[in-house]
Amino acid sequence: MKAARLIQPYDARIESIALVEPSQSSILLKVHMVGLCGSDLNSYRGRNPMVRFPRILGHEVAATVVDNVPDFPALRAGVEVTLSPYTSCGKCTACLQGRANACQSNETFGVQRDGALTEYLLVAPEKVFPAKLSLKARCLIEPLTVGFHAVARGRVTSQDTVAIIGCGGVGLGAISASGLLGARTIGIDVDDDKLALARNAGASETINTKNDNLHHRLNELTGGTGPDVIIEAIGLPETFQAAISEVAFAGRVVYIGYAKEPVAYETKLFVLKELDIRGSRNALPEDFQAVIHMLEQNKFPVEDAISSIVSLDQVPQALKDWDSEPSKVKKILVSIDC
Repeated sequence: MKAARLIQPYDARIESIALVEPSQSSILLKVHMVGLCGSDLNSYRGRNPMVRFPRILGHEVAATVVDNVPDFPALRAGVEVTLSPYTSCGKCTACLQGRANACQSNETFGVQRDGALTEYLLVAPEKVFPAKLSLKARCLIEPLTVGFHAVARGRVTSQDTVAIIGCGGVGLGAISASGLLGARTIGIDVDDDKLALARNAGASETINTKNDNLHHRLNELTGGTGPDVIIEAIGLPETFQAAISEVAFAGRVVYIGYAKEPVAYETKLFVLKELDIRGSRNALPEDFQAVIHMLEQNKFPVEDAISSIVSLDQVPQALKDWDSEPSKVKKILVSIDC
């Protein structure tokens, strides 16, 4: 069968690999469509410190079950599914606290282990979620769950003003989750198209920091207090710093992105504001269920979130083009069936 493999940075190829063999501990899925995400682009650029080469990319999956799974009656042959692409050891401190999303030994499809840009995939049954949704919608579930999880980490309520820095796929998940909770939600980005999409996804206000001063606009929107919660979904030193500077006193900061270089902070703000500063990694099963429910209710602009659909054979060129002009891309989907 064919697969899109990243041999090393800037060297993606379509290769022939051996057919996967079913096992008692795994479920065989027929892959139909896969979304490319920012981590795939970072791997292509050699900027993802967690990726191991060579690597088959892809972890945002729309698939169907190939054979019945006796111990999982919901997973019958032909059932439409998506999956959680993370592993968990069940033994580390995170797993023992019920936070398997932060497992110390996690391996994610397309990063530490081969991913889904191929025709068939073996997955642990407990990582598979039935979802009677379109292929496009199912490819958006995983990135949206990461944003949903960040909102849960931020303990967002309907009384909060929440600012989300970055309106890519993960940021849109945070915007949607915040908006669904009834919070006043502010989307922040440098691209007008992404900000328009953020408004459709649940943002009540938006700020384009190419045109407006972030500090002044947040002060205007919040009466000078700053947002109660800031969620950082980009991973730049300047946005890491801005989250601390702009959040309200006694506020909450959640980091989803991670900066690729050290970040210098004015650490007195941690204490003066008595901030809650939290990381947010991956997602939990309840986040997947929440996103699936949202999509079933047609409460997210699926079609607007997608830039293009390419075939598996076109993946190397699609990655090259994305690297050249990243601002033009919202979400690339790869049709394995083409």
